[in-house]
Amino acid sequence: MSRAEIESFLKSFLLFFGSLGILIATLFYINYTKEIQTLNEQLFSEMRLCSFDLKCEKFEIEFIEPKNQKLYTLYKNEEGLKSYYPIPNSQKYIMELGFSSQNYGVELQKLQEKAFYSFLAILAVVFLLSMLFSVYALYPLRSALLLTQEFIKDILHDFNTPLSSLRLNSAMLKKEMGDNEKIKRIEKSVENILGLQQHLRAYLQNHLEEKEKFDAKEIVDKNIYMLEKNYPDIEFKAEMTKREIFTNRDAFLRIIENILSNAAKYNRANGFVKVSYNDKNATLHITDTGKGIKNPKRIFERFYKEQERGLGIGLHIVRKLSEELGIKIEVKSELGVGSDFSLNLSKLIVR
Repeated sequence: MSRAEIESFLKSFLLFFGSLGILIATLFYINYTKEIQTLNEQLFSEMRLCSFDLKCEKFEIEFIEPKNQKLYTLYKNEEGLKSYYPIPNSQKYIMELGFSSQNYGVELQKLQEKAFYSFLAILAVVFLLSMLFSVYALYPLRSALLLTQEFIKDILHDFNTPLSSLRLNSAMLKKEMGDNEKIKRIEKSVENILGLQQHLRAYLQNHLEEKEKFDAKEIVDKNIYMLEKNYPDIEFKAEMTKREIFTNRDAFLRIIENILSNAAKYNRANGFVKVSYNDKNATLHITDTGKGIKNPKRIFERFYKEQERGLGIGLHIVRKLSEELGIKIEVKSELGVGSDFSLNLSKLIVR
């Protein structure tokens, strides 16, 4: 299941289960109060019967002088339940029947246990119904997502033929006409489309299921090796030792590749890009001496860009992939000084 499907499933489940759970809990509370009332009435009826024949071991019987007690009335206090009845041919004394608080507590506990286990049984049924409801509600969304993904995959596949034709013809034109600014722009546009194609393919993959153990430093070193050839005037540093992580290799590669390429692409002449790792907080830092970012909080928004180059989707996909892998990503930047991207890898580290 994708992140959107999991989120949709959980929200549907929590809404359905929570609503029914609150409703059932309220009904059980109302029923429980009625059960207590029924228990009191039952005990009061037994007391009245006991006042006639006194053949009852359940209640405590005493003969007291009347004060302000009302006859044939049930009283409830900390000592338990009490009721008062007249004694035939006696004006001096009345009969007091009592049900101790300890015995009354036992009866209440029986009601509570009965209500609790009934509530759990019904809640289990509601839980199963909520699961079925959530799966049923998720089905149309999942079908739509799968249809969209298949459609995008087909389009990405169909891109290959015209892109190959563009690259071949631009190479032929370059060979015939030599270096030309228009041909360079065509080649750059083709590279942008190819980069977008790679990003979309990485975004469509289910990275939660395909995990493996690998060295993060190896990924960083390979990217730096490739970038050093394209940006000879920029100094690249990798200050980190071997660090094994367990996650999706391709998604992690896309994250590092995108951040490093941006750090090089928007850097100043004779600048540097440094990759370092902090063992204490398991955080990977990618620091550059580039132009800086005007609005660091918006840099991960879709289609947001501060430069004419690029499509404004690369860092958005970086954030999506980071969320999917459990990487907390933050950025600090100052215009004219540079930027620092920090990736917390604590959830991926192999202990």
